[in-house]
Amino acid sequence: MQDIIIEKPYEFIPPNRRRWFPRTVLKLNVVPWYLKRYEGVVSHRLEGVDHLRESLRLGHGVLLTPNHCRYADPLVLCHVAVAADTLMYAMASWHLFHQSRFQRWALRTMGAYSVYREGLDRQALDLAIETLSVPDRPLVVFPEGSVFRTNDVLQPLLDGVAFMARTAAKRRAKEGNGGKVVIHPVGIKYLFHGDLNKAIGPTLESLEKRLTWEATKQAPILERIAKITHAMLSLKEIEYLGSPQSGSIIERQERLVDHLLDPLEIEWMGKDSDGPIIPRIKALRMKIVPELTTGELSETERERRWQQLSRIYLSQQIASYPPEYLSSPTTDTRILETVERLEEDLTDKAGIHGPMEVVIRIGEAIEVPADRSPKGEEDPIMKTLRERMQGMLDDLSQLSNPIRLES
Repeated sequence: MQDIIIEKPYEFIPPNRRRWFPRTVLKLNVVPWYLKRYEGVVSHRLEGVDHLRESLRLGHGVLLTPNHCRYADPLVLCHVAVAADTLMYAMASWHLFHQSRFQRWALRTMGAYSVYREGLDRQALDLAIETLSVPDRPLVVFPEGSVFRTNDVLQPLLDGVAFMARTAAKRRAKEGNGGKVVIHPVGIKYLFHGDLNKAIGPTLESLEKRLTWEATKQAPILERIAKITHAMLSLKEIEYLGSPQSGSIIERQERLVDHLLDPLEIEWMGKDSDGPIIPRIKALRMKIVPELTTGELSETERERRWQQLSRIYLSQQIASYPPEYLSSPTTDTRILETVERLEEDLTDKAGIHGPMEVVIRIGEAIEVPADRSPKGEEDPIMKTLRERMQGMLDDLSQLSNPIRLES
């Protein structure tokens, strides 16, 4: 399990508001060099930057909401900052500031600040609302909440996006300073431009050896991926359910997730739940984690809660494998993403596969009203945002190279 839970009391980490240094970093092209070396992203293409420029010209409070399919996503947005001649603030999970001193410094320097995903982070919300109410820079928030290596599929969005945008819009309307709060949906799409077999062949061979199999180099790629995926699911079914299960992949995934989460939800929430996995996971973490950070739990209780968090993490991993993602015809980028996800789930780290091009599309502004959302129904802002983002991803997915099962 990756280090996404920090076992110490949360402390808000603000951004560094200096301008000259991040502007210097952008001018020196440090980010493109880093993306090429550590993420395999060698080129970029921008679309719709004029939408953002116009909102900035009008003095609007701007919220950028990109999909989140790779760890490179925050960095590729630096291309947008350069093109729009602006700096940005960004919400980033608190655990990212604890990976190293350099990463902490770099995040803050480029405008990132911490947000506590396991509780209500009033300081992070207040800063977000202030940023949108009194425009200084655009604010970047990834509404999916976590990285999912499924570039063409949008995960359920977290409702906090609408809350902070509406609150800021209400404040601006009350102060009467003019201008609006707007949301620009952003679609990020990665395109693989290399030899797929050469890129992922060694990874598949390594995964097969890890499963104690002989390498099957001559078998079709999709057949090898399906075999590894089935083995990983079966191993977890044996671990938690006693034996491999029958039924379709989606039925087996849902059965295993419910087995993992239902007892925890009954214990911590008073009842089991259904629906999208990520909101369920977030609700459980908000109950389980806070007392872990106090240091006051017994060692037995501490270990029990870490076991529960491990089950929650596994549920999130299962949710990262849409059953139809590799149905024929699929694409080279979907295959690459799936192999990287398998590698990361088995080793906690994925290799670098390139060369890749990133396409960043900025959508038209969604004006945020100052009034409250209707009760008992989906927030219209979130509905519009979700539809716009998925529409962009559907369109951008056509850029990938199709690959059929028989290839």
